[in-house]
Amino acid sequence: MEDFGTTGSNDALKLSTGVTVNQYETNRATFSARGFEIQLTQIDGLGMTNDWGTVIGKQDTFLFDKIELIRGANGLLTGVGNASGTINYVRKRPLNADGGEVQLTGGSYHFKRAALDYNKVLSDDGKWAGRVVMAHEDKDSHLRALNTKRTSLYGVVDGQIGENGVLTLGVNLRDADQDSPMWGSLTLLRGDGSYAEFDVSTSTSQDWTFWNTKSTSAFIEYTHLLSPNWEAKLTYNIRRAEDDARLFYAFSPTGALNADNTGLVGWPYYGYTEVDNDLIDANINGDFDAFGREHHVIAGVSYSTQKTFTDAYQYDTETYQYQPLPAVPYGGDVYPEPEWFPKQRVSDGEQKLTRLYAATHLSVTDQLKAIAGINAFKLAREGSSRYGSAVVDPNYPDTDEQSPYFGLTYDLTDNILGYVSYSDIFQNQDQTDINGAYLDPMKGVNVEAGLKAEWLDQRLLTTLAFFTAEQQGLGIYGGVNEAQQTYYVPADVESKGVELEVVGRVSEHARVAFGVTSIEVTGPDDEDAAKWIPRTTVNARFDTRLPALPKFKFGFNGRWQSETEGRAAEQDAYFVADAFASYDVTEAASLRLNINNLFDEKYLEGLAYGAIYAAPVNGLLTFSYQF
Repeated sequence: MEDFGTTGSNDALKLSTGVTVNQYETNRATFSARGFEIQLTQIDGLGMTNDWGTVIGKQDTFLFDKIELIRGANGLLTGVGNASGTINYVRKRPLNADGGEVQLTGGSYHFKRAALDYNKVLSDDGKWAGRVVMAHEDKDSHLRALNTKRTSLYGVVDGQIGENGVLTLGVNLRDADQDSPMWGSLTLLRGDGSYAEFDVSTSTSQDWTFWNTKSTSAFIEYTHLLSPNWEAKLTYNIRRAEDDARLFYAFSPTGALNADNTGLVGWPYYGYTEVDNDLIDANINGDFDAFGREHHVIAGVSYSTQKTFTDAYQYDTETYQYQPLPAVPYGGDVYPEPEWFPKQRVSDGEQKLTRLYAATHLSVTDQLKAIAGINAFKLAREGSSRYGSAVVDPNYPDTDEQSPYFGLTYDLTDNILGYVSYSDIFQNQDQTDINGAYLDPMKGVNVEAGLKAEWLDQRLLTTLAFFTAEQQGLGIYGGVNEAQQTYYVPADVESKGVELEVVGRVSEHARVAFGVTSIEVTGPDDEDAAKWIPRTTVNARFDTRLPALPKFKFGFNGRWQSETEGRAAEQDAYFVADAFASYDVTEAASLRLNINNLFDEKYLEGLAYGAIYAAPVNGLLTFSYQF
């Protein structure tokens, strides 16, 4: 992530094999893998599902040691989920030595960034340490008038309690402001079936719009060593988030532009949303002996709640709603800001998830290992969701489910391992039907089999995976009802495909990563479904240091994806390349140049719910100093 200058989590995930980032608005995106949207985002292995699979804003990657991605069903670890995957952000933790790093970055579109990471040992015996991570970013955009400011502050302290306990406490503050954001996106489809093409700066926003988000999260974690082979862990996480957004939605009532690029109307919105999350998890894990072999087991219980509400400011709809817009592209001053009346509560909901889980890793023989697990969970939900629009009985019945998981691994040789796994999958849904009632939860089955092999003295790892997933009752787009609300219909959707990944070192100085994913996604009557998800993606990454110039490092990253199709746009297959070069000025100081979209490819960032143009070729220069 650091080499390629990916300071935002969405850009970092684009480096991953098999993951598609659909940036369909300037401040909202969805992630997909293996044909379905990823709806599980965790921090340090804990978290709840994302409403609609939608993520608002971006995490600052400087706060994390790494981002882990599990492709496929993850019912063993999460208890709920579909067959796409799970994203896990791993926080930075205190270290055993004083020191830190400062980074200063400048670049295209008035990009300005400063970041600091400092670690301090707090006690003479080294048992307590603290770490502070800060990052501030201010940038304009290739899109007309868009400006984004993001500040993140993270502090964490951990230390030893007695001889066997470790206590960790952390807090994270995030403040992000976006001026002239796009809410909704471009309509490129014309009435005759052709598609319009505009300059990459084209935006539907107005100058009076903004989208400001704030969040405060904290956690406390206590780990206790019960014996040399057993430990218990108790974790409590809280998160408070708020959105203050004055937005403008430009859309076509017919779904298409006129021949002269008119046909759009405007819909102003001003609202305030709060989301409160609480999660507590307790588990115990360790090794045990049975039948002459050592095995591993983990068991735990967790309870999480999410409360959310949205207040919307009212206005004179006859004067300010659905007024026609001039031809696209237009300026940021063509639609007047409404006179806002007092706000009213428009949605208010809560969900509670209780989980009991257990899993065991059994050593059957020297070559054969078995994994078996089960989750028993209860989901209680009432009211309307953050993005849901339920108007008929917005209360879910309580859902009680058990989700089994089975897996086998077998060492075919010293370097090659085969595996197979089976998992039930389950996911509640925010989508509503034509009458405004919530759809029932989705259920399904995921099966995967593959091979893992190590090469070059274990420096290079290859993985070949075959997978299939069936999701029953998954909400797919149905149309627009008489109240002009989008509705969904339940359908059985199947995804199957193959994935190849190669990661590691090919020499002392050179690293490679290569991945290709090919999938089929079919719905009712075996017709293609989710056409905005590319059927084939290829990722390739390479970096190296030259022996003759050991202070110089350079690398390239490329991504190719097949054609995609959304409801209001389509995208041909395309290839995007990024490059970097860095030089160690001293042992402590370095300079790095990043060039993004090296060949200035013009393409749309994602067609899940709309479309915006990606940035053309742009560059960043970063100075780093370690102390």
